[in-house]
Amino acid sequence: MKKVGLFIIGVIAAITILCSLGAMAGLAISAAILYAGIHFYLKSESTFAKIIWALVAIAGLLTAVANIPSFIGLIAIVALWYIIRKWDGKETTQIITAKTDDPFTNFENQWDELTK
Repeated sequence: MKKVGLFIIGVIAAITILCSLGAMAGLAISAAILYAGIHFYLKSESTFAKIIWALVAIAGLLTAVANIPSFIGLIAIVALWYIIRKWDGKETTQIITAKTDDPFTNFENQWDELTK
């Protein structure tokens, strides 16, 4: 039953991602404009160039904030990533065990690997 629920949520997340691809492309373009505005603002030396590049950066920021559907798509990407990680039910963190020369400890480690 758990896998059925994960599958249904995964399908919904995938449909949401596909529906918001255009908005995410717009977000990527506006983020590139914002980055270019900030980059060239920091490199410019004249006041006029700083004003122009600040206006470009503000325009990029406003268009990025206006792309609310793209943020929903990004949340759906995170949800789909989480569902794919939880599909097998395995923990993502692994415990690192130190190898020792003790034969009983090595036997226990090998026995644990066999029983998995």
